[in-house]
Amino acid sequence: MRLSTRGHYGLKAMYDLARHYGAGPIPLKNVAERQNISGHYLEQLIAVLRKGGLVKSVRGSQGGYVLARPPEEIRVGEIIRVLEGPIAPVECVSEIKSPGCDQADHCITRTVWEKVRDSIAMVMDSISLADMCREEERNRQNRE
Repeated sequence: MRLSTRGHYGLKAMYDLARHYGAGPIPLKNVAERQNISGHYLEQLIAVLRKGGLVKSVRGSQGGYVLARPPEEIRVGEIIRVLEGPIAPVECVSEIKSPGCDQADHCITRTVWEKVRDSIAMVMDSISLADMCREEERNRQNRE
C-alpha cells in the first residue's frame, strides 16, 4: 500500500496544527511554510479534513484553522482514512464492503492481504497526533 501526497502532506499539516494546539487559529500560510507544502494544495487538503470533521475554520483577521478535537483524540488512521479512503493493500480486502470476488472462498492470498491490512490499521490507529508531538520533542532533545 502506498500513500499519495494527499495522505503524506495532510498528516504533516495535522501534525503542525497539533504542535500549535491551544495557541489559537493558525493561518494556512504558516502551516504551508513550516511544512513546505504548496499553499494551494494545502487549501484543498484542509477542505477535505474540515469536511471529515478533523479541523475547524475560524474567520476574521485572526482567523485560521484549529483541530476539531484535542491531539490526543485524533489518530493517524482517522486522518489517512479521511484523505485516502479505507485502508486496503488490495481492493478485495478493503475495510469497507469490497466488491465481490468469484475466487474469495478459495483465494490463498486473501488472508495475507487481510493480515497486512489489519497490521497497517492497527499501527495507524495506535498513534495519535499527541504521540507524534511527543516523539518529535524527544528527537529534538536527543539532537541537542
